[in-house]
Amino acid sequence: MEVTLLGTGAPAGLPRPDCPCAACATALGPDARAATALLVDGALLLDLTPGAAFAAARAGHSLGGVRQVLLSHPHDGPPVEVPAGLPQPVRVPDGRELTLLTGHRVRAVAMDAGGTGYAVTGPDGRRLLYLPPGGAPAGLEAATAESYDMVLADVVGRPDALARLRAVGSVGPTTDVLAVHLDHDVPPGGELRRRLAAAGARAVPDGTTLVVGAYEDVPDVPRRTLVLGGARSGKSVEAERRLEAFPDVLYVATGGTRGGDTEWAVRVAAHRERRPGSWRTSETTDLVPVLAADGPPVLIDCLSLWLTDVMDEVGAWDDAEWAGGGEKALRERVRELTEAVRCARRPVVAVSNEVGSGIVPATASGRRYRDELGRLNAAFAAECEQVLLIVAGQAVVLRG
Repeated sequence: MEVTLLGTGAPAGLPRPDCPCAACATALGPDARAATALLVDGALLLDLTPGAAFAAARAGHSLGGVRQVLLSHPHDGPPVEVPAGLPQPVRVPDGRELTLLTGHRVRAVAMDAGGTGYAVTGPDGRRLLYLPPGGAPAGLEAATAESYDMVLADVVGRPDALARLRAVGSVGPTTDVLAVHLDHDVPPGGELRRRLAAAGARAVPDGTTLVVGAYEDVPDVPRRTLVLGGARSGKSVEAERRLEAFPDVLYVATGGTRGGDTEWAVRVAAHRERRPGSWRTSETTDLVPVLAADGPPVLIDCLSLWLTDVMDEVGAWDDAEWAGGGEKALRERVRELTEAVRCARRPVVAVSNEVGSGIVPATASGRRYRDELGRLNAAFAAECEQVLLIVAGQAVVLRG
């Protein structure tokens, strides 16, 4: 089964007409995208968009063999003209199945938002799932879920749709996940590719033809990632974003509750508000057992608070205790942590502060903490496939 992506953008396209934003200004050449539409084996058209016939011709195809046109979502604006010879577009009621004379079987999939998804099985038995913009499948259960060779979804706008599909086994390690309905939420080019790769997805230019079931160019999700950044740089948001397309994430909070500190309580509440409801939270600084255990992906936020706790334990703030064995004890704890990261089998995303580029601390204890955090970050980063530095909300890839 072959799929030609006549467009891969949001319903308004990318760039959006008359939009002055930076993402639209840089959406040029292969990064410019028409509204998403799919041509399956030249026989099935999913979503009819303006200029679909010309887009097909540019891709070396014709709409002359299309036997069914299905719409996945309401189309705003003026009605789209139906090219001569095409069947009238329809939306199929949820759960209904169609069988085309070409041997393709199509089932309408219920969404949690407006729109309809379509599960298509080709004559060769290969399966794809196409989801509408802003939609995620509703009512999925592992017992009845089907696995797909290819999934085309709004990965940027609804990463939780991927999490749901992964939770029931519909998306597996060999599923080719393609991002469609791409809008101006993320700058095109390198930043878009990086974010999609973190979710195990990719984007292709308009006009690309793909063979469903061909396992190629599917990005590998890094097993270990360190996200560095200064205060309010967006490092925690970036770390959370890297795992929001995965179910059952374990969020390890190393800061504790700090009873009586209202500002800290507000920070903790803001973090919890952002996290998906399916994530579990563990408040601990005992990270080695967490990393040694098998299980779902783990997000550690953050290493700098872990270091504060360990330095408290070894008496690092007292010069005599530091010289009398505290420094050696801290080195051993850091070695144990980095060894656990090296041996971890579950995906790990860790957050840490980058504090060595600012003002030199006025106190000896402050300088000691700065130095030890720099050493910890360097040791931890050495065990990670990917290291990011977040500056003003922008990710700079240091490794990977």
